[in-house]
Amino acid sequence: MVHKNFSLKGVIPPMITPFKQDGKVDSQAIIHNIEKWNEANLAGVLVNGSNSEAAYLNRVERLEILQLVVKHADPTRHIMAGTGCESLQETLDFTRACADLGAQSALVLTPSYYKNQMISAVLINFFSKLADKSPIPILIYNVPKFTQINVKVDLVEALSQHPNIVGMKDSTGDISQLVSFLRVADKSFQILVGTASVWYPALTLGVKAGILALANSLPDECALVQEAYEQGDHVRAKSIYTALFPVNRAVTASYGIQGLKYACDLKGFKGGYVRSPLMDCSEKDKQAIQAILDTADRELQMLSIHGGE
Repeated sequence: MVHKNFSLKGVIPPMITPFKQDGKVDSQAIIHNIEKWNEANLAGVLVNGSNSEAAYLNRVERLEILQLVVKHADPTRHIMAGTGCESLQETLDFTRACADLGAQSALVLTPSYYKNQMISAVLINFFSKLADKSPIPILIYNVPKFTQINVKVDLVEALSQHPNIVGMKDSTGDISQLVSFLRVADKSFQILVGTASVWYPALTLGVKAGILALANSLPDECALVQEAYEQGDHVRAKSIYTALFPVNRAVTASYGIQGLKYACDLKGFKGGYVRSPLMDCSEKDKQAIQAILDTADRELQMLSIHGGE
């Protein structure tokens, strides 16, 4: 199965999963968020990624969430599902299940439990065998922050040749590594950035799409960076990116998923609770996030962007 005509352009939120106070998935909140994202300038949505707290979801929940997204998302949007498991067999089985429900591509985390053995040759074998049998295109998910595995240039060079491995989400935020990946990858292979912290620099390097946590709460603002850049207004693109940068740091590095969810609440989405063992934001953290968002809104308003309202 050849998917090398695969191409994504634009911003994709790695969707949050709102939970109720009792820890159960809040389906109505998910529908609310999907319908609100439908109104934004987005390319699609990633279901069951790191920001979805997918590590805390069981298989049934992950499939039920995907079904909700497929049902309620704008039909023109690309639906990507996180399907990575530790074993090849389980990953393939889950990828097939997600494809059956309407996922159009699969984002696959690097296996990491036996991390000392996860050298390039092992990972190349894993992804190649998965892609050989997957009914939908595969994207590699490189996120050393969670896996302690950082894929190497030789892996990207080799796997970019596979007809059913169409791209990679690189969440390292390492521009020098991104350049190295871009240099060796097959021209049909699409590298997406996985953090808004490098969104503008990545655009200048030819990257066309980003899976950005920040887009959960500020989707149109993230999209405007690319829009301005492609219109040739690099000063405006850089200014919007710079205004968003502290917000991104807050909802990723500083305050984590609970901070991201609170930022979503402040922007009219439904963040809901996090699932234990994570803990929800303290009042002090909420005040700090509110202040960071207020500052960003003022800066964006000076650029004639009205904070997504």
